[in-house]
Amino acid sequence: MKLEKKKHLLQKRRWRIRKKIFGTLGRPRLTVCFTHQHIHAQCIDDEKGITQVACSTNSKDLKGKGFHPNASSAVALGKLIAERASTAGIKSVVFDRAGRKYHGRLKAFADAAREAGLNF
Repeated sequence: MKLEKKKHLLQKRRWRIRKKIFGTLGRPRLTVCFTHQHIHAQCIDDEKGITQVACSTNSKDLKGKGFHPNASSAVALGKLIAERASTAGIKSVVFDRAGRKYHGRLKAFADAAREAGLNF
C-alpha cells in the first residue's frame, strides 16, 4: 500500500507540472528519466509531438564505459544532451523535472547541461 501511495503522489506531481510546461519548436521540453540501469534524456516538441534530440547512458557514445544511473553518469549525459542540442540548433529548453525533487542526480544533470551551454 505504501508503494502504491508513493507512486500515486509522484504521478500527481507529474501531472501538475506537465499542465504548466509546454515545449515548442524554438524552446523544446527537456525531460529526464531515471531507471534502475540507465538514464534517458530527450528534447520534445509538444506542438508536433516529436522528439528532436535524445540520448541515454545506453547510447553509442556512452555505452561500454561503465555508466550507471548515478550523479557522475548524469553529468556526462547532461554534457552530451547539450552538445547534441546545440548541433540541432537548440539553444534554450524548458526543463521538465517530472515531479522529482531538484537535487542529486537531477541537479547534477541540469548543472552539467547548463555548463555545456544549454539555457533553461
